[in-house]
Amino acid sequence: MEHEQTARILIAGTGPAGLIAALGFAAAGFPVTLVGPQATAPDGRTTALMNPALKVLERLGVLEDVKPKAAPLKVMRIVDATSRLIRSPVVTFRASEIDEDQFGLNLPNSVLSPALAGAVAAHAGIEWRRTMVASWHLEAGHAHAVLADGTTVDASLAVAADGRLSPARQAAGISTSARAYPQAALVLNFRHSGDHAFTSTEFHTETGPFTQVPLPGNRSSLVWVVKPETATELAALDDATLSMRVEQQMQSMLGRVTVEPGRQIYPLSAVTPLRFARDRIALVGEAAHVFPPIGAQGLNLGIRDVDDLIGIACENRSDPGAVKALAAYDFKRRPDILARSSAVNLLNMSLLSDMLPAQIARVAGLGVLGGFAPLRAFFMREGLRPGSGFAALASGLRRPAR
Repeated sequence: MEHEQTARILIAGTGPAGLIAALGFAAAGFPVTLVGPQATAPDGRTTALMNPALKVLERLGVLEDVKPKAAPLKVMRIVDATSRLIRSPVVTFRASEIDEDQFGLNLPNSVLSPALAGAVAAHAGIEWRRTMVASWHLEAGHAHAVLADGTTVDASLAVAADGRLSPARQAAGISTSARAYPQAALVLNFRHSGDHAFTSTEFHTETGPFTQVPLPGNRSSLVWVVKPETATELAALDDATLSMRVEQQMQSMLGRVTVEPGRQIYPLSAVTPLRFARDRIALVGEAAHVFPPIGAQGLNLGIRDVDDLIGIACENRSDPGAVKALAAYDFKRRPDILARSSAVNLLNMSLLSDMLPAQIARVAGLGVLGGFAPLRAFFMREGLRPGSGFAALASGLRRPAR
C-alpha cells in the first residue's frame, strides 16, 4: 500500500507559506500534520503574487476564491524620487513585452489567509493541531515535536514555516547572518480619484522605496519605507494630513488620495540562514529568508521553497527527511534565495548610501534596463520564473539567422 511507505510530514507555522505547504504535501499524497493556531489578528497588508505562484494556488484549488478580490499587475514602474545629483530615468516594465497578460495579482492578506485556512480545514488528508510546538527533539530517524497541549507528533520531515525567528530553525542548530536596517515600513491602503490602470509604481527615495500597488477599483496598497521615527510620526497623523503627505510623495500621480483606516508599522531587517535544511528540518518562507519589501519577492520565493521541497520529497517518499533529500533541497534553493536576497539588499543599501559610486551603480543599472528592451525582458522573465530569462535568451541565440 502506498500510504504505508509514504512518510508523515509535520508543518510548523500557519502563515501563508505553512498553509500552502500543508495543501501541497497533502495534494502530493503525504499524510500531513499542521501545527499552529489559525491567524486571527487583522492584517491590512497585501501580497503581490506573480503568475508562477498563482499557478500553484490554482493547482491547490484556492485561486478561484481569491481572484475576484484581487487586482492584476500589468505594468511595474521604478521612479527615482531622490533629490540626488545623479538620478536614473523612469524604468517601465510591461507584462505585454514578454507576451504575458499580467505579471500577477495583488491580493489582500485578509482574503488570501482565510481562503488558504478554509482549504486546509476542509482537506481530509491534513490533521490540523491548533496549538504550538513547545519543544523539538531531532533524532537520526525522525523529528519528534512536543506540543503545548501535551500531545506529540513524529514525522520523517519537519517543515519550518514558523517565521523569521523560527524556533524549528534554532532547534536544528542552523545559524543565520542577520542585519537590522535603520528603516521601518508604514503599510496602509488608500483610495484615489485617478485610475491606476493596473500599474504598480515604486518610487525610490533616500530612505527606501515608496511602493504603490493596485487593488480592485480606485484603490491601492502602500508600503512606505522610511526611518523608524518617521514611520511613527506618519502613523500618528490625522487622516487628512496623511492623505496629503501620500499624495505629495507620489506627485499627485493618482489624483486625490484618501487613506483608509488601519495603519501598520514593520521594522526592516535581513536574515539569511547559513543552510536551508538540517537534522530532519527544512526551512521555507521567512524561516529561510527575510529581506526588505522591494520588488515583490517574499511569498513568491516562499512558494518556490515549498514547491521545490515537495518535488524532492516525492522522489524520497519513504524518507523525505533523510540526509540526501535535505542536501538536495539545500542545493536546489541556495542559488535562488541568495540571488534574490543579495539583489534586494544591495538595491536597498544603494538607496541608503550617500556614496557616489553606489548611486552611480544603481542609476547605471536602472538606466540600462530602461533603455535596452531585451535586457528588460530578461529581467522580467527572471523575476517571474528563475531560469526562464536564460532559457529565452538561449532559444533566441539558437534561432538561425534569417
